[in-house]
Formats: sequence, C-alpha cells, structure tokens
Amino acid sequence: MRHFPHSAIRKLRWLLLIIVTATTGLFTTACGTPGATVGMANTNNTAPPATTALTTSSVPILLFIGTGTSSGDVSAVETLLGSLKLSYHTATSSQLNSMSETQIRAYKLLIVPGGNSITIGKYLSKTATTNIQNAVQQGGMHYLGFCAGGFFGGYSIYNGLNLTSGVWFNFYADYFKGIHKAAVEISRPGQSTLDIYWQDGPQLSGWGSAVGKYSDGTPAIVEGKSGLGWVILTGIHPEAPLSWRTGMSFTTTVSTDIAYAGTLVKAALYGTALPHY
Repeated sequence: MRHFPHSAIRKLRWLLLIIVTATTGLFTTACGTPGATVGMANTNNTAPPATTALTTSSVPILLFIGTGTSSGDVSAVETLLGSLKLSYHTATSSQLNSMSETQIRAYKLLIVPGGNSITIGKYLSKTATTNIQNAVQQGGMHYLGFCAGGFFGGYSIYNGLNLTSGVWFNFYADYFKGIHKAAVEISRPGQSTLDIYWQDGPQLSGWGSAVGKYSDGTPAIVEGKSGLGWVILTGIHPEAPLSWRTGMSFTTTVSTDIAYAGTLVKAALYGTALPHY
C-alpha cells in the first residue's frame, strides 16, 4: 500500500473542505456576536504608536478591532480590560498591516475578539499574519482568541495564524443542530461547572490542553505553547455582558462568567498555565 505524506493528506482534506464549503456553505468559521461587524474606519480607539521603542511594561496588550471583528465583542473586551486595570492599544486592519514584526513584538499579548474569522483574514495581509506568527513563535508574544479569534489562531486557508502546527477547528456540535447561540455548560477540572454564552463558536479538538470542555466532551477552551509564545483559545464568550443573555437561561451569574474571562486574560498575559485535563 502506498503511503502519502502528511502534507499531501492535509491538502487533500482542505480540498474536500473547500468543495463542501462551496456546495453547502457550512464551514464559514464565523463566530457571530451581538453588534455590527467593525470596519476599517474606526476612529474612536487608540492606534498603536509607530515607534519601535515601546516596551511591554508600558502598554502590554494589543487589542485587534479590525474588519471582521464584532463591535459588541470589542466593547465587551475593552470593558473587561478596563475592569482589570490593564493598559492596551487597539489596532484596525490597516494599522496592523502597517506594523512591522518588531512593533508587534513590543506587546506582551495580542487579543482577537469574536466576529468572522474569514473576514478577519481577508482584510489582513499575509505579511501581517506572518509577522504575528513570528512574534508569537519566535518573539514570545502571547495570544488570546475569543470565538472567531479562536478559529483565527488555528490553521486556516483563509489567512489564519496557524499557531497550532496545522490543526484546524470545526464548529461546536450545536451549530450542526441548527442552534446558533446558547448557554452552554462548561466543565473544568477540579472546579465548578459554568454556564457560558456561546454563539457559533468552535470546538478546539486536536491542539493544546483542554482547560474547559463542552457537555459532549470536546474542548471549549485550550492552552499551550506555540514556539516561545503562550496561546489560549476559546470557543465561548465568558466576557459576554448581561444584554447578550436575553431569552436564555443561565445557572451562572454574569459576574461569575466575566470574572472567569478575566482569569483567561491574565493567564494569557502572563503565560500562566490553568488547570487542565
């Protein structure tokens, strides 16, 4: 029997995936969140400085707010960072495209919120995503991706970051049942179960260590090293505000979930491993 190299198998798998996409439209790697998709013209946020002299101790976090991100989730993450008293800069797609790898490496953590990962990748140059990948894997910058940011952190034909050594992610099972947003039960090793807001997010099988699991046992939150950097990916939205919960029943309070989102941010910022399976 002839054995094919892993690269050929992966290319064949993605060819089949493209065919499925064209015929069914299922695999869009979108992660819808309340709020309009953010465009490139957003002047209400602080742009990253052009200088390379910035130190990670002054402004440690870069929050991506570019095309494809959800304005609602950008606001939720900004509120979270404010409550944690963490300094950050924001970058649109055009701003991130114009940043050098050295400028990106000046930050300790890059956060990519929810939205649509295909659109995020479309409006970033290949140079930009390569610079981010190098900043993480060679420069030791950390990465936190919420929902679409989780998709984007993995391997993707849509200009993803591939911080996962070729592993790509599919939707959580509820998506294929026609459910697009829900309160999902997340188990954690040695800790209480949480109900957390989910909207078209991924399950993160195949990479890293599972920090939290969906009720079907697939990973909802994963962590791990990517080169020199520390990466946390989540298919859910613990940062979701109360307004997102309309029409749904949660056993966990919104303050509890947001506090857990803060735990994820701090773990990503400091490269700290959380309890995992």
